[in-house]
Amino acid sequence: MKKAVQISILIFMMLFFTTASAQEEDKEKQKKTRIEIIDGDLMQKIEELGPDVMRISGNVVFKHDSMYLYCDTAFWYNSTNSLKAWGNVHIKASDSLNIFGEELFYHGDKHKAEMRDEVKLVDNQMILTTDYLDYDLAENIGKYTGGGKIVDTTNQLTSQIGYYYADEKNFFFKDSVNLVNPRYTMDSDTLMYNTLTEISYFFGPSYIRSDTNLIYCENGWYDTRSDLAQFNENAMLTNNRHSLQGDSLFYDRNLGLGKAFRNVTVIDSVQNIVILGEYGRFLESTHNSVITDSAQAIQIDNGDSLFLHADTLRYLGDTAREEGKQLFAYYKVKLYRVNLQGKCDSLVYNVEDSLIKMYRNPVIWSGKNQLYADFVKFFTGKGQSKKVHLLGNSYLSEMDADSSNFNQVKGKNMYGFFRNDELYKVDVEGNAQTVYFLRNDENELVGVHSAQSSDIVIRIHQRKISNISYKTQPSGKLYPPAKLPSSEATIKGFRWQDHTRPRDRYDIFRWEE
Repeated sequence: MKKAVQISILIFMMLFFTTASAQEEDKEKQKKTRIEIIDGDLMQKIEELGPDVMRISGNVVFKHDSMYLYCDTAFWYNSTNSLKAWGNVHIKASDSLNIFGEELFYHGDKHKAEMRDEVKLVDNQMILTTDYLDYDLAENIGKYTGGGKIVDTTNQLTSQIGYYYADEKNFFFKDSVNLVNPRYTMDSDTLMYNTLTEISYFFGPSYIRSDTNLIYCENGWYDTRSDLAQFNENAMLTNNRHSLQGDSLFYDRNLGLGKAFRNVTVIDSVQNIVILGEYGRFLESTHNSVITDSAQAIQIDNGDSLFLHADTLRYLGDTAREEGKQLFAYYKVKLYRVNLQGKCDSLVYNVEDSLIKMYRNPVIWSGKNQLYADFVKFFTGKGQSKKVHLLGNSYLSEMDADSSNFNQVKGKNMYGFFRNDELYKVDVEGNAQTVYFLRNDENELVGVHSAQSSDIVIRIHQRKISNISYKTQPSGKLYPPAKLPSSEATIKGFRWQDHTRPRDRYDIFRWEE
């Protein structure tokens, strides 16, 4: 049984290869049809070139299979089934494909035409011009070297080397590729273009320039008819002072909309702001960007850059001056700078006046001090903290030498001031309360002062509370350490949140309540 199967397989393979061989032979015979002379005003033999060489001139017409060839003068080499033609040469390959030139050498057995000088290939979708074109009429594939140009209804493309696949209407361009569109220009190392769909495909470093932006990528496609595009590999869209980068970039020129995916970067070179994430959108008309997924904003400063993270970052541009105007951060916001850290639920950063507004459970840490309130306004400038406003249920606290105790201040509103990027004074206005643990020169705890006053001034030295001044006579009591009631140890509403404080620029991605 096994032997019979093997014999059957052998017979099948012999029949298959015999049939395939016969098909190839038929194809070769079909290829080697003879060139026919249809017309010519004058025909004469050229004995010095060979016994079967004819010179034909005046309204010359040849036919080879379904192809017609017209010229002023031709040498017809019957023995080699070839010819040389010059003067107004015209190959009519089909109803939709015509090739014109000044000089031609045609290999009939191979169905290959070598057209030279002022060559023009015309089909229904485009016109190709070059001085050097080789065309395979059996495969419908053309090639030019030494420079060529195609023009269709919308675009003009030039390159040093080009291949045209007529059946698929595909052009493959290589070396110094340039596409000119009424709205932009493209420059690429390698590009494929379909004349039916008018879609370009990039392979290698490519630039797309317009009056409004510059696009760079190393792989992708561009639909020149609908102005939709997909750019990959180091993709970047630059709009004057802003840029959007990502592993891949989708672009709608009609809407002026760019979408970036993975390793996304938005750069405002004027404000020195960089926004990072895994997904981003950029709208050219408003210069607005939205970044999500591991979103991070960096205010670059040589001395102390600010790092900020949130679930979503929205950067609003100034359309009049093309500069960034506001940064909105939504949900689980954390920020880090060497001398300042913070967290809140949402935040607005006004770039022009360097004002940060923090909403919903905002907390700021400066040195050993923790500050929080219902709402916080933080003023910065030139990479340094200037002042902070804590509005509504404001608290200032620091850990005492004994880690179980905390110096605390509460008031309606607080106004903090910075010098050399460090908090040195806080003014408390309205319903001020304090709990302060007093220590002697030997750092021994000698008492706890609990007091109330309308307004107070707090001085901070070396990042610690050094003095509390009451603007009006305070009411309160000084307790010996051992007799401090537990109810007086903390002010109502006090929360020590140091475990949520970011310790470095990478800690902004960690969130605890």
